[in-house]
This record gives sequence, structure tokens and C-alpha cells, in this order.
Amino acid sequence: MEKEKVITAKDLTKRFGDFTAVDKITFDVTKGEIFGFIGANGAGKTTAMRMLCGLSLPTSGEATVAGFDVYKQNEQIKKNIGYMSQRFSLYEDLTIRENIRFYAGIYGLADELIKEKTALLLKQLHMEGQENTLVRAMPLGWRQKLAFSIAIVHDPAIVFLDEPTGGVDPITRREFWGLIYEASEKGITIFVTTHYMDEAEYCNRVSIMVDGRIDALDSPANLMTQYASASMDGVFLQLARKAVRTGD
Repeated sequence: MEKEKVITAKDLTKRFGDFTAVDKITFDVTKGEIFGFIGANGAGKTTAMRMLCGLSLPTSGEATVAGFDVYKQNEQIKKNIGYMSQRFSLYEDLTIRENIRFYAGIYGLADELIKEKTALLLKQLHMEGQENTLVRAMPLGWRQKLAFSIAIVHDPAIVFLDEPTGGVDPITRREFWGLIYEASEKGITIFVTTHYMDEAEYCNRVSIMVDGRIDALDSPANLMTQYASASMDGVFLQLARKAVRTGD
């Protein structure tokens, strides 16, 4: 049986004047898939992600996210996705509990459900007894794990992760990916960008953008075979060295 597609894009394009940031990209992502969206600076991946999140209208092409059209149903898209960036999105002058409550409220959860979700999240993250700690006092790795858990507190169809492990140590990165796998097993689709090519190998499939186009899209194993490389680093370098652009 064919898996449900939760993201579809066909010839999706974004131009800024004479500059084509995203050039007719076509792909789809299925329910529960961990999809890596890779590209050097200037490749266009941030622009593409903004379109898929309902934050920027495409110039041309087609795309749906969680069943909603990126042109006409931006607000519905925003309600059905989670988002987390490397540029830490929680409020550092609020406590752990206050951050959970604030974002859960934005996502529209009822008060009783917020209480249940807060207790569950604190238990899962082993933060019980620390709920009144200011976020600014937490180590970066713990903050990133908290931010991810809050990004999926409303059980979205998809969570977009924009370089979520930048700057954290290798052990914390592995723990973070444990959370990603758990979310995927629950049916949440993971759309992740990363500069760490070992993380690309954790994905079910990886697309690699070069100068606004998708130049490769397959499982990490198949890409490594196709490009005769022992790692995704080697695959990425073979493709990225063709790039002309240097700014995204």
C-alpha cells in the first residue's frame, strides 16, 4: 500500500526579481518519514522551507503541506506543523513550565490538555522538579531538546527542523536524534536541514540542493552507492563543489 504523502511539491519556484532562489523543485515526503533537506549556503533550502511553512508565497509551481495548499491555505498549514530552528526559539526569561504553557496555548490546546502535556513532557525529558528553572539557566543541549518537544506538543502532522543541533556536543546530538526517531515512530513527519553529514545518514531519504535545484534525492545508502562514496560527506562534496552561489 502506498504511503500517505504529507508534503508534495511540483516545479516549486521562488524568484526575487531576476534571481531564482528556488528553481522548479519536485519531490514528496510521506507520513512518518525522516526527510533530510541538505545544501550548502546559497543552495535555496531556507527559501524552500519558508514556502512550505506558509511564510512565503511561491512564484510558480504547486505544493501542499499536510493536505493544504501553500498559496491559499497558509494559516491552516501553520496550525498543522511544528517548527524549530538553530536560533533558539524559546523565551529565555520564562521558566520551563511557562514556555510549555505559552506555546501550547498558541497552538490552541485547552487548559486541561496543557496540564497533561506539561506533566508528560517533563517526565519524558527527565525535567521533573526543574519546571520553575529559567530557560536561560539550562545547558544548550537541554534547551534544544525542550524546544523540539514543545514544537511537537500539539501532535502536528509535520515538524520542520532548521539545523536544530548546531553548536551542541556529539552526545547531545545523538540524544536529540533519539527524540526525532520517537516522533517519527508516532507518525510525525520530520523535515530536517543539517550541516552535519553524519546526521544526513540517519534520514530515510535525503535531497541535496545545488544553486536552487535538487541535484540528488534518494536514501543515504543509495546515494553513497551512486556516487561511490563511503559517507554522505563524500556525496555532498561531489555535488556542492559545482555550486556557483554562496549566499542563501
